[in-house]
Amino acid sequence: MRLITAVLLAASVFGATSAHAEMKLTSKDLTGGKSMADAQVFNSFGCAGKNISPDLAWSGAPKGTKSFAIMAYDPDAPTGSGWWHWSVFNIPVDASTIAAGASGDKKLPAGAVEGHTDFGVSGYGGACPPAGDTPHHYQFTVYALSVDKLPLPDTAPGAMVGFYVRANTLDKASVEVTYGR
Repeated sequence: MRLITAVLLAASVFGATSAHAEMKLTSKDLTGGKSMADAQVFNSFGCAGKNISPDLAWSGAPKGTKSFAIMAYDPDAPTGSGWWHWSVFNIPVDASTIAAGASGDKKLPAGAVEGHTDFGVSGYGGACPPAGDTPHHYQFTVYALSVDKLPLPDTAPGAMVGFYVRANTLDKASVEVTYGR
């Protein structure tokens, strides 16, 4: 009896999974596994990039999605906790793109909020690993959320945004790039 129950449970789980569209994230500015362009590199802390937030497009959000969030994170930063480069939350459910340069330029979808980066300000903060470090990995992730809005101000730090985002995630998709200097 237990074996039959386990098989039926597995069949229902795998059947639901195969019917679910896979969420995908793409970018004209970021190519997975490749080095980040200077356009997306920070312009301070010894880095001389243009600090332009990348173009992002997503598809395949699951049923029940009520909003989206985007987070950019460097797990290799020598802080013991990584480095938050960007968080955007309360992106309306009907949005599926963010244009290049949208951060801080009022080009985000209506209602979207940018949290604080580990640079201490809201908006996009590009890559800028310590000189001489091996190239760092930069993870850009879009999250499909089960809530319309996260109850956070634009001063919320990346870790706090991450907490609320993960507590309400239905699905996610990522693009990971590298950068070193």
